[in-house]
Amino acid sequence: MARSGRVGVLALQGDVREHAAMLGRLGAEVVLVRRPEEFASVAGLVIPGGESSVIDKLTRMFGLAEPIRRAIREGMPVFGTCAGLIMLADRLVDAIDGQQTFGGLDVTVRRNAFGRQVDSFEGPVAVPGLGPTPVHAAFIRGPVVESVGPEAAVLASLDDGSVVAVEQGNLLGISFHPEISGEPRFHERFLRRVAEREAAVGR
Repeated sequence: MARSGRVGVLALQGDVREHAAMLGRLGAEVVLVRRPEEFASVAGLVIPGGESSVIDKLTRMFGLAEPIRRAIREGMPVFGTCAGLIMLADRLVDAIDGQQTFGGLDVTVRRNAFGRQVDSFEGPVAVPGLGPTPVHAAFIRGPVVESVGPEAAVLASLDDGSVVAVEQGNLLGISFHPEISGEPRFHERFLRRVAEREAAVGR
């Protein structure tokens, strides 16, 4: 059974340490999740940036894909950044052959929408749900949300209208890397969701 307040970072590939450090600074007990038994011990999960096709293959190889899908259906708070947003999307554009996602977010996401690594950039992004001060966002070969279904809500868009942050129930997905830019508010929002769900189910 998940221990109260314990959250996981999917630790098979990607910028795992940065997320773990951010969550630790915010007071969370963090578990690096590589096996189903580790996943079973957490009350929420962060899916880091990295390569979504590799994350897909490794979670299936290590027996994590179906437990994560089931937890999402059951309402576990999950926060995905960059490749993590791709893994939470119900629909993908430009997926590689056979690529799967966990799903849960009623959105269509395009992989690598911002181009190659050399096309990465940083800048302020307004996120009204996080307050009046824009977040400092780092985009690294990030995806973009091409369409948003009726179940999901847009949290942030760029000046050209590109949707880069969405939310649906206990799921939060963003195109950029707050763990790299030092922006804590998304992680704080995720941890509040974990606390609220634990209170609701009486843990």
